[in-house]
Amino acid sequence: MGFGRRANAVYCLCITCLYTLVISLPHCTAVNILSKDRPISLTQTLVSSNQVYELGFFNPANSTNRYLGIWFKNTAAKKIIWVANRENPLSGSDNRSSLTIGNDGNLRILDGDQDTVWSTNVRGQFNETIAQLTDMGDFCINDTISGSILWESFDYPGNSLLPGMKLGTKGNTQGKHLLSSWISNDDPTPGNFVVGLSAEQPPQIFIWRNSKPHWRGGPWDGGRFIGIPDQIAGYSELTSLMPGNSLEGAYLIVNLLNSSLIQWLYLEPDGVLRTKYWDGDSNMWDSDWEAPATPCDVYGVCGAFAICTNTKHPICDCLRGFVPRSNDQWSKGNWTRGCVRRSELLCEKNETSLASGKTKPDKFWVVRGIKLPDHYQYFPYMDTDECRQRCMDNCSCKAYAQVPGINCMIWTEELIDIEQFSYGGENLFLRLSYEDSGHKTHEGAVLISLTTIGRKTKIDHFKSEEELVSRDTLQEDVIRQESFELPIFEFKQIIGATDHFSYRNKLGEGGFGAVYKGMLDDGQHIAVKRLRLSGNSGQGIEEFKNEIKLISKLQHRNLVKLLGCCIEGEERLLIYEYMTNKSLDTFLFGQSDLTLPSPLSNIIILFVFDPYTICIDTKKRQQLDWATRFNIIHGIGRGLVYLHRDSCLRIIHRDLKCSNILLDEKMNPKISDFGLARSFQITQEQANTRRIVGTYGYMSPEYAMGGVMSEKSDVFSYGVMLLEIMSGKRNTEFIHQEQIYPLAHAWKSWKEGRGIELMDQELRGPCCLSEGMRCIHVALLCVQDMPKDRPTMTEAVSMLCSETELPEPKEPLFTLQRLSGNCTGQELINKCSINAVTMSMTEGR
Repeated sequence: MGFGRRANAVYCLCITCLYTLVISLPHCTAVNILSKDRPISLTQTLVSSNQVYELGFFNPANSTNRYLGIWFKNTAAKKIIWVANRENPLSGSDNRSSLTIGNDGNLRILDGDQDTVWSTNVRGQFNETIAQLTDMGDFCINDTISGSILWESFDYPGNSLLPGMKLGTKGNTQGKHLLSSWISNDDPTPGNFVVGLSAEQPPQIFIWRNSKPHWRGGPWDGGRFIGIPDQIAGYSELTSLMPGNSLEGAYLIVNLLNSSLIQWLYLEPDGVLRTKYWDGDSNMWDSDWEAPATPCDVYGVCGAFAICTNTKHPICDCLRGFVPRSNDQWSKGNWTRGCVRRSELLCEKNETSLASGKTKPDKFWVVRGIKLPDHYQYFPYMDTDECRQRCMDNCSCKAYAQVPGINCMIWTEELIDIEQFSYGGENLFLRLSYEDSGHKTHEGAVLISLTTIGRKTKIDHFKSEEELVSRDTLQEDVIRQESFELPIFEFKQIIGATDHFSYRNKLGEGGFGAVYKGMLDDGQHIAVKRLRLSGNSGQGIEEFKNEIKLISKLQHRNLVKLLGCCIEGEERLLIYEYMTNKSLDTFLFGQSDLTLPSPLSNIIILFVFDPYTICIDTKKRQQLDWATRFNIIHGIGRGLVYLHRDSCLRIIHRDLKCSNILLDEKMNPKISDFGLARSFQITQEQANTRRIVGTYGYMSPEYAMGGVMSEKSDVFSYGVMLLEIMSGKRNTEFIHQEQIYPLAHAWKSWKEGRGIELMDQELRGPCCLSEGMRCIHVALLCVQDMPKDRPTMTEAVSMLCSETELPEPKEPLFTLQRLSGNCTGQELINKCSINAVTMSMTEGR
């Protein structure tokens, strides 16, 4: 719908001086003014002051009838945009007809017998009036005494909508402000098609054929009609929907972008609505948009509960969970009878079915990128959850949608006139029975052999097949050939959910690969970790298996839930519940972990020190008030207690840090990323490993230097996070100021009575000072050098919530040493810890 920006004004101007000029200069012709004593004959015309529009009598092609009309003046091909006497033409043999202003001030078309053929019929007596043709194409009657407009052609459009005209609501305007087609190109008599707005809220633009919908542009979202794809750049800026009074309802105004551009909306006799413009180069009229343009644009072509796709053959399909009402008619290409539901909804089942105990709740299936169906209800103040619940609570509800600019839309009638767009469109959440929702394809548990996950089909990157077998055997030993039940997703599901892993859905990236936001067909939001696997080292495969093995068995409100996985070809995907607020570090530090450039993508990053200035989003940090931070601290602690003591497995996480703490919509914390986690026997206190992986700065001294890991390794990491949450600073930032390891700086500040300096300035109020200082105290107990001095997670959580006296944290001897550029070899281990990028070529992270 290509039009210009806001029209300067809709109203005609009553210019008394022009009327005076007409009276005082009898020898001059007032080309745009019609007065009572100067009627125009069949051969005369009025021309707007800037020579844009012309008004006069005309004969349509192949017709001898005469009509009064308006057309564009400076175009070779005359295009009529308004006709006065559409239903009462003058006879072609009558040459004495004229347009005049009668004694009552109304415009009148008189035939040769001086009988009135057409009149404006303005009620009242207005003796002093003139008629003027404006440069906007409006022909209006002005009262020369009061200056008011008594009548204007813009209120009675024909088949054209010009910039500045109103397109009104059908049924509320008594025929005003609606477009109506000609019967044919030779006959301007009102035809079968009408264009206007529907009376509902928000209104839709319609073409009606004999009062039945022929085409629908969808509801207005505040800037555009959502059923019209944005195929014309910026068309939404070219129209405005204005509220009317209680009688008129809303109305649409086409805006004026370029006064020199001849362009308007035109309804053809066959019911096609087009934008028309004059192409001076080709010296002809052209169009750059039309509706309906395809078979799928025709209203309800596929019937109820069906969707039309122009690129498919046949073009009609039943929606998921629905089948043709008549298979015979459907197979013949007669789709108008539509489709019916295949399985009853839960609320529709009888008492016998419900008593069987085999029923499961209804689900929502998302139909993407479509023109939403007709006959909606509108709830502007409901958010997505409220909208979904309102639909679920109403057995008559067939679907819902949440559209920006409109908000909640609900359908309780048949879903009609749905079209699949190739781009753009909205998402419809279709209510289905559990059986028809497709949940069994990814919610039913599928038996996965973890040994199979690790095995490769290609051996090009290995010296021999024996090496491959040896490596896989080692992986089999790690998992002891166990199998676990976990939902499996098809790769095409994930492709659709993430829009082909589009960049705009990318949430972040680390050494093992990227994480993407997605939405399943039932409307559930997910996070997809797409592992980057190396063909010659197997890096990432073990972590993939490890995460499936461990987190699939864990269920706790402070752990991210693993929904399933995808194993297809070289693809290894983990699918998690989506956390609305992403990771904790984005709130504390303003950014997530560093995304590695491709040359470093195959190495393990143990610690990252960013030498560049980091811009902190203080507004995000301000959302972390004391209550929120303490809830996060306590929630992480509860999650670790579950891992260490209460779960069916005893888990050491080994990679706790703020970027691995995700936040849901209510800012509740959930521990994520179990790729490096290890399970322990119940009686086992510690273990040794040569494979030291994780992030320096969060790693305990005994693990970083000697590979000794235990529950107390996670306790150390928890203490580091506590200090970061309380201070709002990374565990590396102090190095700029004092060249002291950050934990040592924290201990010194505490010992010297300056512990309050460690607290974020946002938190230094009297309400949280004592609790905050206690958190710092607990943190310093957690980061003590010796594991035996650290509390267990159960003890640490108890300390946070109690008022008992806490022991004094011991001096961190290992970390008190200042950094020195002369540290080498064993001296480095004994005296200093370098905060730089530490790399290992053996494993990926």
